[in-house]
Amino acid sequence: MTGTGPRILLVVGGGIAAYKACELVRLIRKGGGEVTCVVTKGGQQFVTPMALAALSENQVYTNLFDLKNEAEMGHIQLSREADLVVVCPATADLLAKMAAGIADDLATTLILATDKPVIAVPAMNVRMWEHETTQRNVELLASAGVTVLHPDEGPMACGEFGYGRLPEPDAIWRVIADHFGIAVAEPEPALLSPRDRQAIEVEALEPEDEEEGAATPAGGGGLGGLLARIIPRSTAKRTHEEIEAEYQDLPEPDDEDLPPPEEPVPDFAPDLGGPLLASKGKASAAPPVDADAINHKVDTRKSAPETIAPAIPDEIEAVLGEVTEGADFDLPADHRPLAGRHVLVTAGPTWEAIDPVRYIANRSSGKQGFAIAAAAAALGAKVTLVAGPVSLKTPAGVKRVDVESAEDMAKAVKTALPADVAVMVAAVADWRPKEYRGEKIKKRSSAPPALMLTENPDILANVAAGAKRPELVVGFAAETDNVLENAKTKRKRKSADWIVANDVSGDVMGGDKNRVHIVSADGVETLDEMPKSAVAMALVERIAATLKAEAAE
Repeated sequence: MTGTGPRILLVVGGGIAAYKACELVRLIRKGGGEVTCVVTKGGQQFVTPMALAALSENQVYTNLFDLKNEAEMGHIQLSREADLVVVCPATADLLAKMAAGIADDLATTLILATDKPVIAVPAMNVRMWEHETTQRNVELLASAGVTVLHPDEGPMACGEFGYGRLPEPDAIWRVIADHFGIAVAEPEPALLSPRDRQAIEVEALEPEDEEEGAATPAGGGGLGGLLARIIPRSTAKRTHEEIEAEYQDLPEPDDEDLPPPEEPVPDFAPDLGGPLLASKGKASAAPPVDADAINHKVDTRKSAPETIAPAIPDEIEAVLGEVTEGADFDLPADHRPLAGRHVLVTAGPTWEAIDPVRYIANRSSGKQGFAIAAAAAALGAKVTLVAGPVSLKTPAGVKRVDVESAEDMAKAVKTALPADVAVMVAAVADWRPKEYRGEKIKKRSSAPPALMLTENPDILANVAAGAKRPELVVGFAAETDNVLENAKTKRKRKSADWIVANDVSGDVMGGDKNRVHIVSADGVETLDEMPKSAVAMALVERIAATLKAEAAE
């Protein structure tokens, strides 16, 4: 491998998602990198070495016992020449071998022999991913310095739904580019073209078919054409000449057959027998006149009314909710166990715009996240608070970064790293509209518009699996049922150190009190219901104690 760009050694495992490796190779080459591929025996069942060789313009390696290459210890040389080793897709079998240090083929041998960073991109069935053995292997690899990305959620080839899908190649390339500090342009949200909008909004149930043998215009048909092919015609198709001939053959109607025209009935019955002019004193009186309504323009004797200028209101100020400040915790001045530490906190909801007027959001007041930021600052930490759209005052000593969408929050969190602790409290929307409409979507009487959604970035999982992973990663789980079971599953799935779980089926959201369970590898600790500021201080004190204990080891 030669060249000035980053040198990637791509290990392609034996999973159905192996076909995405071809697109990943193309993106790496487009970004200025150089790729050498190693394909396992299983991976060759889904993608051929010839295809990868054509895309990478490098030799593809498949066999450990290749006489020519192994005469020079080829597996050692491959693992040394690369700047980064990427295992994609990393099947459950491949992850298990990596965690156990098994080297029984070329791929596992060079992974064990490399002295360069390794990124593993898992892809497997959802049950395989959630199995305790797989999660234990992921934790072992993470502790050994391997970056394990979190799989995507969605439908799988086996028919099941859940986490286990291989992330899209462009998302994997962004992780690789971030490792080397390469800037990758974010894709612009797709806007519907006028033709697409017209095809959705215009509904013609039974358009006339084209003349036999006539060519269909490009892009024609739309929804009307589709329905015309599905719904059968109620009458036989006739030409204009046939319809005109039938009309000419109709008999002329007789006047006797026609019904007599109906005369309109008058709305009133005037007395036509009286005199033409009203008798003196018998005419109807004119409506009464309101004397107060006659102004100076009618009666010149009256003066014009006095002009009263409207009162100028005081300046309107945004009413911001109060938050707990450092002094409110009533701490000794010298109690600063987090001095010199950087704590990153996310709080509040995210808004995912549908059009300039509407958006999708989660319910969140941001109070708990702001209280945690205030408590960390009170214990001496440098605090960066990434806040969604909330109306709360910024706690003293806290650097606040305001965002709106989940993508904005993911970028702000990435910019704020590195940190010693990350506390992900924000209620990030799981989905966003796939296409943003630049103008307000109008209501239709027939049916509501179809809203296509796409998944938002998983900020907690990306922070926990990233190259700049904080020493302690804490996530939050707002649950309505099976609180502890779901929290334990989430901690393993997100590779977080702690999950703080609470039951939000009541009035927790927007309220001032909370009752939480701290789920960690050591077990579950339940805190009694208390004000959110007290919950924040209890949590931050435990964070400070954990960091102190780890520093002493």
